[in-house]
Amino acid sequence: MSALGSGATLAGPRRTGASATGHLVLVRISAAGGATRAEVAADLAPLFTHKLSPADWRRLAEREIGHLLANGLAVEEKRRLAATGDGARAAAHYLGQKTVDPKPWAELRDIGLIAKGLGLEKETSARVKPLARVEGLRTLIVQKAFGLSVKKNAAPTKLRAQLAVVALERAFGNRIKAGIGKGSALSAKAGRLLAGQLSQNPRAFATDAKLIAELAAERAGAKDSTLAALRVGVLRGLGARALDAGSDIIPTPDAPPQMPLRVPAPDAAPPTAANDSAPVAVDPPKALRPDLPQFAFAVKKAAASRAEGWSGSRKAYISHVWEAIRASEPAWALSEIEFKCMLAEAHRAGALVLANADLKDKRNADNIERSAVPYKNTVWHFVRVEE
Repeated sequence: MSALGSGATLAGPRRTGASATGHLVLVRISAAGGATRAEVAADLAPLFTHKLSPADWRRLAEREIGHLLANGLAVEEKRRLAATGDGARAAAHYLGQKTVDPKPWAELRDIGLIAKGLGLEKETSARVKPLARVEGLRTLIVQKAFGLSVKKNAAPTKLRAQLAVVALERAFGNRIKAGIGKGSALSAKAGRLLAGQLSQNPRAFATDAKLIAELAAERAGAKDSTLAALRVGVLRGLGARALDAGSDIIPTPDAPPQMPLRVPAPDAAPPTAANDSAPVAVDPPKALRPDLPQFAFAVKKAAASRAEGWSGSRKAYISHVWEAIRASEPAWALSEIEFKCMLAEAHRAGALVLANADLKDKRNADNIERSAVPYKNTVWHFVRVEE
């Protein structure tokens, strides 16, 4: 379909600016001392050569440099590129900086572009300063990835507790706002095991630091959690998004506004015939997680069928209820730690009642141990059955 038949906005005269890739080139040449063409290609190659061949990247870099020169955003003297005043302002604006302050390339790359890659370019310089350290970078990657506040550089224990809340809310299909005391109601071991379910390879992590490091590496697309690998992962993501944006122009701060011309879109295309042989795109099935009432209903039903004791004091071991839920609700795809923490949340919300065991009773030590659900200052072992 042509542009005239798409209902798209048609641009008038081309605006002064650069593409997303061009802005990355502009950031490099706006660094203190500027850069040669070879330095631009070499220094920005890690952002692009996972998507482009080295030769294709060099050709793209040359094209973007030519565009910057033609639009008055860069100049070249004695084979060295430098940003003009407009170019320096455009580079600073791209990085979220309010003033032009030429910095060494290493600082622009490791702080400015990393912040841009994480969507933190509007944060204060004090807030992005931790990006220079591996612990700070890991923390900010994880905070951004899981929608947590980035206003403070949370300690590992606090971040683990916040991640446990995220994992619990996901276990309920994101249909509750967990109230487990911001995760602090869970023991460190339980919270870490629950937060570990957020990993691409859910497992138990020995420490909070190892949990955060693994999640950061996964979310950054890095080969490991070292500072260098995380930086490469974030920068590659930034480069990939720039390539996806193609030649779309990002206006420079001083570019005059432009009135777009809109043309009417044509009538909608006729529906595809029901017997069309074209394959239908099908998303992979997702786990059908329960909300709190559904979960509590299923748990109480399972507990009733496995309860022990006399009338008025019947209860079922949590481990027995877990076995029943795992068999009766496979579509939920719950892990044991998710189930146990969901029980604690349901108890806190008053949707069901848990009870603890007499630890002096050694006859059922195995059931008691497998049923344990640490919560605040107690440990639950049973689901009470209401008569």
